[in-house]
Amino acid sequence: MFRFLLEKEFKQIARNRFLPKLILVYPVVMMILMPWAANLDVKDIRLCVVDNDNSTYSRRLTQKASGSEYFKEAIYLESYNEAISTIERGECDIILEIPSDFEKDLVNGVNRELSISSNAVDGMRGSIAASYLAGVVNDFSAELIESKIVNRGSSAAITAAMPSSIEIVSLSKYNPSMDYKLFMVPGLIVIIITIIGGFLPALNIVSEKEAGTIEQINVTPVRKITFIFSKLIPYWVIGFIILTNTLILAKLLYGIVPVGSIFEFYLLSFLFLIVVSGLGLVISNNSRTMQQAMFVMFFFMLVMILLSGLFTPVSSMPIWAQVINSINPMKYFTEIMRMVFLKGSGLADLYKHIFIMFGFAGAFSLWAVLSYRKNS
Repeated sequence: MFRFLLEKEFKQIARNRFLPKLILVYPVVMMILMPWAANLDVKDIRLCVVDNDNSTYSRRLTQKASGSEYFKEAIYLESYNEAISTIERGECDIILEIPSDFEKDLVNGVNRELSISSNAVDGMRGSIAASYLAGVVNDFSAELIESKIVNRGSSAAITAAMPSSIEIVSLSKYNPSMDYKLFMVPGLIVIIITIIGGFLPALNIVSEKEAGTIEQINVTPVRKITFIFSKLIPYWVIGFIILTNTLILAKLLYGIVPVGSIFEFYLLSFLFLIVVSGLGLVISNNSRTMQQAMFVMFFFMLVMILLSGLFTPVSSMPIWAQVINSINPMKYFTEIMRMVFLKGSGLADLYKHIFIMFGFAGAFSLWAVLSYRKNS
C-alpha cells in the first residue's frame, strides 16, 4: 500500500504542468540573481568635496579618496550649502569639507579638523561610508608623518606612544577575499530548501481537500503515519535533487564549495528537510483552502527568514527578538550551513545545533501525524 501511495505522489507531481518547472527553474534563478542583488557591500559611494584650501595637500587627499575602490570620482563644489543640496536631491552620499589654510597648518603642526557629513537615510550605508572616508584621511595623515613632510604637532603624543617595533598584521579568517557572495550562498541554500521542502508540502494535502480526492483516501484502511510519510518522501527526494543542483551552481558560478564534509552537508540538510516538511504538513492539515495555507506558510516563512541571521547578525537583534529566535529552526540551520561551508566544521562542532534540530524534526513530524484527521 505504501508503494502505491508513493507512486501516486510522484505521478501527481510529474503530471502537474507548473510544479516541475518551478522545482527546476526557481533554484537556478535564485542562485544567479540573489548573491548579486542581496549584496550588502557598500561601494560606488558618491563623494562631494568642498575644498576651501585648493592646495597640493587637499588635492592629494581628494585624489586618494577618489582612487579608493569604494568611492566614485569626486564631485567638487563651491560651498557646503551647495553640497547639502546635492544630498537632499539624492545626487551625493557623503561630503568632505577641507578648511582653508589646511596645508599651511599641517606643515606647522597645527590641529585641523576635516568635516565629514554622510547621508544617513540608510543608516548602515551612511556609517560605513563615513568610516571608509575617515580611514582614507587617517592613511593620508600617516603618509605625511612618515615622509616627515608634516611636523608631528598634536600627533606626537600618539605616535610616541606607539613602539616602532610593533607591527599590526590584519588577517581575515574563513573569507580572505571578504567576498559577500561567500556569506550569502549558504543562506540562499537554506531559503531554497525551506521553500521547496516546506511550501510545497503545505499545499499538497490542501489541494487534495479542494479536489475531493482526500475523502477517497480517508475511507481506505491507510494508517495516518503511512499517509503522512507518503506525502513527505517525494519532497525529500526533490529536496536532495535541488540541493545537488545548488551545489553545482555554487561551484560553476562563484567557485564556492563546502570546506567541510559533503556527507555531513547532505546529512544535516536532510534533517532540516524533515523539519520544514513537517511544518508544512502541520499547516496543511489545519487549513481548509489553498489560499489559507499559502498565507499562513508565507507568514511563517517571512518571519523565519528575517530572524534567521541571513542578512543581519542575530547578536545585533533586540533581546526579545533573540528569545523568539530560539524557536526558529532556520536560525540554527543557517548557522550550520555557514559553519560547514566556510569553516569546515564537523558533527562534533555542531552537536548543539544538531540536538536542537532533532528536537524540531521530532516535534513537527509527530504534530503532522496527530493533526491529520481522517474523519475531517
